[in-house]
Amino acid sequence: RKVLLPNLCYWMRSFEFALVRLECFARRGFQDLLRKMMHSFRRKPVLYYREDSRGLLCGILSRKCTIFKLFSLCLMIVFLSLLWLQLSCPGNTTVAKEKHLSQKDCPTEKVVLLEDDLSWGAHKLAVVVPFRERFEELQEFVPYIHSYLNRKKISHRIVVINQVDHYRFNRASLINIGFLESGNDTDYVAMHDVDLLPLNEELDYGFPEQGPFHVASPELHPLYHYKTYVGGILLLTKHHFQLCNGMSNRFWGWGREDDEFYRRIRTAELQLYRPTGIKTGYDTFRHIHDPAWRKRDQKRVASQKQEQFKVDKEGGLSNLRYTVQRRSEIIIDEAPCTVVNVLLECDQADTPWCLHS
Repeated sequence: RKVLLPNLCYWMRSFEFALVRLECFARRGFQDLLRKMMHSFRRKPVLYYREDSRGLLCGILSRKCTIFKLFSLCLMIVFLSLLWLQLSCPGNTTVAKEKHLSQKDCPTEKVVLLEDDLSWGAHKLAVVVPFRERFEELQEFVPYIHSYLNRKKISHRIVVINQVDHYRFNRASLINIGFLESGNDTDYVAMHDVDLLPLNEELDYGFPEQGPFHVASPELHPLYHYKTYVGGILLLTKHHFQLCNGMSNRFWGWGREDDEFYRRIRTAELQLYRPTGIKTGYDTFRHIHDPAWRKRDQKRVASQKQEQFKVDKEGGLSNLRYTVQRRSEIIIDEAPCTVVNVLLECDQADTPWCLHS
């Protein structure tokens, strides 16, 4: 910089000298200017001006100013400013990529990532939503639960498992698929109905380390109040879900798969936990399903009436068969979710009631 500043002063004085000559060209004509320039070339341009204690800028403005001179001066200031920034901050994109740029040279704003915020906890929840043809409810559910979990600082991913085959609806199999398709970055799952919205901010969606946690307990659910009910919203660690071998795949149509899963929890010797201290009662949740508009498939076909009360000791994650048709990342009112279209497979010899009658 010590070498650069004297050179800049010299070039600025020369630039000012050139501006004066250009002004003379406009006033006196080319021949008169040429004659004077030939005369001036015999002397150094710096001798035309003596150093002023007020500085170079005040020296320029002390003479008769014109619009052309002011415009040219602005251009010169911009050029020198860019040059000064280049010299004072030598970092560029190449240097930044090579990680040679220090914060003292060019300080940058620190961006706080979600992973760096310890208040969100170390666990991530996979909200598994079994789904089929209930788009109005999905449009309300995804933004609501996303905002609700963000307020509670629960890191999460919403995974909607959409059954697109022609068999009857199988909620348990879709939950099993959601467990497998939820990704390795999640360590616990919420088996969550699309038509059940939590209203109380005191409900716990945290990591259920001690055992399965039934959020929509019989004391709080607006419709189902029997003691062995574990449907609606149930949280499990992935380890506990594997201990249960998932849910049974034999339940086609609506209902009974939750009751069978309760027996699996008991068989795996897991302790079931439920909320305490919630004073909102049956107003803790909002049930948005309209039974008059969307009727559930509650038919019992062939021997399904007898089979629905039996415990499936072998089926679950171990014999699940399905095909992923498509996976999509969508956003509903600024709330992201993953939609997985799946085709279930049915052994009609074993469960003939998978077909619509």
